[in-house]
Amino acid sequence: RRPPAPPPPPPQPVSKLPPFEQLYIFAALIAGLLLLLAAQRPPPKGTVARWLPAPGEKRVYETWVLWYSIVWMGAFGVIIALELYEEFTAATYFLVCGGLAAPLVLRELARGGADGRPLGERHGARAQLWIAIFGFIGNYWYTHYFYCVLRARYTVPAWRLNDVPICMYLATHFYFSSYHVFANLALRRVATGFAPGNLRTALFAYVVCALSYATAFMETLTISHFPYYDFEDRHMAYTLGSAFYGIYFLVSFPVYYALDEPGNTPLEGTGLRGVALSSLGAGMLVLLLLDLTRLAAAGAPLTIGGKLWEVTPKGLAGSA
Repeated sequence: RRPPAPPPPPPQPVSKLPPFEQLYIFAALIAGLLLLLAAQRPPPKGTVARWLPAPGEKRVYETWVLWYSIVWMGAFGVIIALELYEEFTAATYFLVCGGLAAPLVLRELARGGADGRPLGERHGARAQLWIAIFGFIGNYWYTHYFYCVLRARYTVPAWRLNDVPICMYLATHFYFSSYHVFANLALRRVATGFAPGNLRTALFAYVVCALSYATAFMETLTISHFPYYDFEDRHMAYTLGSAFYGIYFLVSFPVYYALDEPGNTPLEGTGLRGVALSSLGAGMLVLLLLDLTRLAAAGAPLTIGGKLWEVTPKGLAGSA
């Protein structure tokens, strides 16, 4: 009798690190940035190059968001490092993400009532409304492009709206609040640090593109060891997925930067209604760009099968 065949070797664990090609992508981005920086001319005399806004309400708000970013990033770091999420229920996810989003909103509501000024006149309230609307659109609509094109899935225990965990709507609020303030720092430095003209405009546009890709990539990298958000093809998620996700920010970074920024043509009008329309318009443009990219680059059918309300246990995706 022949001896039994040896058992097959166990499958190699799938690496969650980015592919080596990512080095070439970032090397090209850095090289392009250096070339454009070398071509710039100094700003007119008396111009102050700024990272933060000039002293005033917008500077106070952006400084607050920068400090608060340390808080929520630290909290998420502890949760991931200690694997506390393994004990989380749907209610826990909701309370953690809602608890981290709440200070950003409550601060503006409290400040609005302190001196009687309408919320529509406060940059912080306007900025928070813009982010809240844009983030809601992103979760409700754009997430399904990740499900269909990149085969992403959430398997956290969750209460879901349109097959997206409600905790993600909440987490997006503080993620995007920080991302957009970080982007403002770089864009403002470009806008105030060089002579106006076509070269500065080209640099500004390039920085928007580079920041959009880098932001999307870094989010994918930092959550790569969270086991309940995964992709069918992680290589595609890092390369094509970062570009796909970066489309959000190609639109949102420059539009958000212009919000109450001195020297910029206002895109949002006055009051909260104008801000809402600005965010809704940006959201629609992103949706169009995502769908054109889906058709041109992937050709994957778009299927949205979510429910208004759904509860899913750990390990299972939703109904889509």
